Amino acid sequence: MAIYPGSFDPPTNGHLDIVERSSRLFDRVVVGVGRNLAKKTVFSAEERIQLMREACGRYKNVEVTSFDGLQVDFARASGASFIVRGIRALSDFEFEFEMANMNRSLAAGIEMVYLMTAPEYLFVSASRVKELAAFGAPIDKYVPANVAKRLKAEMGKRGMRTGATEAND
Repeated sequence: MAIYPGSFDPPTNGHLDIVERSSRLFDRVVVGVGRNLAKKTVFSAEERIQLMREACGRYKNVEVTSFDGLQVDFARASGASFIVRGIRALSDFEFEFEMANMNRSLAAGIEMVYLMTAPEYLFVSASRVKELAAFGAPIDKYVPANVAKRLKAEMGKRGMRTGATEAND
């Protein structure tokens, strides 16, 4: 059993690629949406959980929940032996390498598993998607349909431009 923790603000197709591949590797995957994050989020934890649940609905061995605190504590509480993380670039590796060593010192029995991001998602990040949405650029090919709809609506509420779907561009 594995956990896949993150902020998922918003969930991207890159995140879902990791979820799908993890669901094939493990009998059960718990996607953990972090609640107490230092960074400011566009969506509340409850909204991010709902978006991720909708996006992950087709994976029968995947559940989505929230967590507070350390990943290793969440893994222990979930009964997980593995923490799954995605790596897009060398900068991700450096961050994850440090985190893996810290996690190993905190919980030696929990293994980190890294999945390389699929090539089509190497440049996709939640930060970039939010930036595109704020400027009204199309985001439909970077996020699930439910997320695109909600993110465009959120940017509209904030008075930011919202772009047309790519089908209309």
